Amino acid sequence: MKKKVVLAYSGGLDTSCAVRWIIDKYDAEVICFCAFIGEVPDPAPIRKRALAAGASKIYIEDMKEVFAKEYILPSLWAHARYEGKYLMATTLGRPLIAKRLVEIAEKEKAEYVAHGCTGKGNDQVRIEVGVTSLNPKLKIIAPLKEWEFRTREEEIEYAHDHNIPIAVTKKSIYSLDKNIWGIAIEAGILEDPWTAPPQDAYVMTRNLDNVPDKSREVTVDFVKGIPVALNKKKMALVPLIETLNQWAGDYGIGRLDMVENRLVGIKSREVYEAPAATVLMSGHEELTNLIFDREYLHFQRILSDKYADLAYFGLWFTPLKEALDAFFGKHQHLVTGEVKFRFEKGNATVIGRKSPHSSYSEALAT
Repeated sequence: MKKKVVLAYSGGLDTSCAVRWIIDKYDAEVICFCAFIGEVPDPAPIRKRALAAGASKIYIEDMKEVFAKEYILPSLWAHARYEGKYLMATTLGRPLIAKRLVEIAEKEKAEYVAHGCTGKGNDQVRIEVGVTSLNPKLKIIAPLKEWEFRTREEEIEYAHDHNIPIAVTKKSIYSLDKNIWGIAIEAGILEDPWTAPPQDAYVMTRNLDNVPDKSREVTVDFVKGIPVALNKKKMALVPLIETLNQWAGDYGIGRLDMVENRLVGIKSREVYEAPAATVLMSGHEELTNLIFDREYLHFQRILSDKYADLAYFGLWFTPLKEALDAFFGKHQHLVTGEVKFRFEKGNATVIGRKSPHSSYSEALAT
């Protein structure tokens, strides 16, 4: 009986080649899993490509709602920014993928899971540590760290030789990883930390010379720590985030350019966009500052840094991270209120905040 492998599948060149490579190298049956936590494209070409590569089955799932409620929201409550800056859009998606890989492997009675991460990035660690934390019996295959291909051209030739229908187009000079919480932009000339990012590198935000001249006021309502309305219009969490990405992105809000310390021990220059995340994090922090006492707020900042480190390092499914979730979730029932922003030329400035649980006293402040 052949071994079963569940592969985290993107539908791109690397993971499509990985399907056939695993079948040949390991004499295994490959089941693909494709998770959408950003835009949801037409699944038909993805399914066709996976099956043409040799997969016996493919799971294609829209997981934006789970991502928002179980990964984004806890991070928002924790005010988690890696190294005080990065809002961790890519980071938060990896434990979700790891968890679902394990669930499908257990359902399919597979002995192995596989991924398409390289040996230089953070994601290999996040997925492998996540899988091992949830099911240490599963073995992990990482084709990009094992196989013989050294160039994209060699992979394309391999795909053609095995009749894998890859749409070969001009490759972007940038590496992009996008979901509803933001986008990471790497590679190309961005690897030089002295070179300013070209305007064509940005995806979610307008250039400042192309934003509206007139500012815009936007209010965000929170109920028990959850953003529930924009300008008094009630929305579910995912559409609220997507709408705010558009509104804030139109004003060039949410750009970040930083030199980051990767968990694998190297420094990397990273360019990020996170329009909605930037606004919602600022709004939640403003309400928290209005409501809670000094000792709580000062201690929370220490734990926020630790929470971000745990998430970034792939330690999502650990007792300490779960304990911190309990800490940050304990008093979210008090984080109810409204925050008012002014959007203008790259900035989301808080210009008002109110809450029924406010500790602010105008009489004492006067």
